[in-house]
Amino acid sequence: MPDVITVRVQTGLDSFQEVVVKIERPTYNKPFLGGFRNVSTGVEFHNAGSQTKPKKRPDKGIQLFSKEIQTVVEKNVRQQTRNTTSTQMTKIGLYVSNMTDKLITPGKYFTAEEYHKRRLEAVIILQKYFRRWHAINLVQNLKEQKRLRLAWEAQEELQKKREKEEKLRREYEKKLNPKTKEDFELLYHDLELWMQEETERINRTLTGAKRKAALCALLEEETELIACIGMHKLDANLQNQQKAILHFLDKCAQPRIWKAFDGKITEMDTQNSLRGKELLEIYRSISTKDLPKDERTSVLLTLKCTVKEHECKLTQEIVALIDREIDLMSRGVKECNLEGLRERICTLFLQYIKIPEFNPGVAGLLKVPPDPLKLYKNVYFCHSCEKYLAPTEFLILANSRTIGRCRSCYQLDNEARKRESYLKYRLILENLRKSEVDYQDDSKIVFLVQLPDLKYLIENIWNGQSALSAYSDLYDLVLVRWDKQHEWSPWNTILLTKDEADAHLKLCNLQKTYEAPFICKVEQKHIRAKNYFAQIPVMSSFLHRSNNQGNANSYK
Repeated sequence: MPDVITVRVQTGLDSFQEVVVKIERPTYNKPFLGGFRNVSTGVEFHNAGSQTKPKKRPDKGIQLFSKEIQTVVEKNVRQQTRNTTSTQMTKIGLYVSNMTDKLITPGKYFTAEEYHKRRLEAVIILQKYFRRWHAINLVQNLKEQKRLRLAWEAQEELQKKREKEEKLRREYEKKLNPKTKEDFELLYHDLELWMQEETERINRTLTGAKRKAALCALLEEETELIACIGMHKLDANLQNQQKAILHFLDKCAQPRIWKAFDGKITEMDTQNSLRGKELLEIYRSISTKDLPKDERTSVLLTLKCTVKEHECKLTQEIVALIDREIDLMSRGVKECNLEGLRERICTLFLQYIKIPEFNPGVAGLLKVPPDPLKLYKNVYFCHSCEKYLAPTEFLILANSRTIGRCRSCYQLDNEARKRESYLKYRLILENLRKSEVDYQDDSKIVFLVQLPDLKYLIENIWNGQSALSAYSDLYDLVLVRWDKQHEWSPWNTILLTKDEADAHLKLCNLQKTYEAPFICKVEQKHIRAKNYFAQIPVMSSFLHRSNNQGNANSYK
């Protein structure tokens, strides 16, 4: 619409006049005044508002505020009672009976002071009974709290006892049926403790030739026990090897999994994962024992069709072995005589599965890459077993200057000489790393500490016991932060029991909670830890950073 329009206005019967109208644009949004909608056509009509500007109040130069005030309207009204009564008295000619009258005599008069005194005594009596009732309730609540506390302590004590019994039972089960490296560490550790006790007993009770004979008998018994442990170790290695193979093949058959923005998990099977599942099912079938002849023959034919898809020397050898087993089964050869042939088929088929050309999903899971050139810059030589191994196979201690021996050589040396068990220290380190991950403050030092370093920290610096209660069972001890505002480090830690650690982490001010001699003792242990772990080049930067933070805090 233009700013100026011309409007033709009728001024008479036959006379018209054109008027120029200037349009003023509104400086504010007019309010919605309602309207209606035509049901048949759907057209909406709005109520129109005036186009005149609202009248503005003159500006007096003073800022004014409006406030609504609500006042009470009062009025006085006279009222008359609706119940009118009268009194009739005896007079001449009128008799009023006095049989129901009552004779009222005035009581003892008491002053305002006596009245208030009586009220005070009544209030004191009320307070006395109320305080008695309140004291009874308070004592009952205290008794109930004490009962609940004693029941909770008894429950906790029973729970700890059950956990300790369960821990001993699991440890006994591990020693009775060892399967992992930790189980055999416990066996060798117990063997060493038994040897020390027996040697001490022999040296204490026997002398001369009898002592030498007893030591020789003890040595022969130790040799038999070591041989027995070695037999258990071979059986466990066979079982663990089969489990590791199935786990490896199961990883090859895993589908692609990703998490969407709404939190839903999506799985997708690819060609590689479907191929991995097919090979996994075939391997499980051919490695299963005590199958009927018909099922075994069907499995072998399926394997033959699978490997025939690729022509090479390995597949030709597998096909030849399959034909040989089928021929021997048809001739009625006993299954005990076919075990070697079947193991050979499983071994060759496993080699077939580990070739990326035949199973593409295995390419990212192989420890040794297909291209040997990638190993040249990432391989180290073990001077003990004279093998070239990956860096992850070496255990680097805090005071190491070179690569040293690999983990297998360290384990073999431990079984032959020291026979130390790192199970307790491994549990402490796992719990420590889990707690540091929960802080979510990018803690790094805890993942650089190795088991021998942690053992030195616990045994030599903290003396293998709680700093508060001197409790020495490592199964119930944990390492936590001394100052929870900074990341964990060997110079910012304290060894406590689990209950003491929970209470310690709730503290806000260590200086007010602990006494000065105890804080000084902890700081001395931190200085010893700094001197030991400063030998690690990677930790030197963290050590300098912690020193700078300590100087800044002392300056503040």
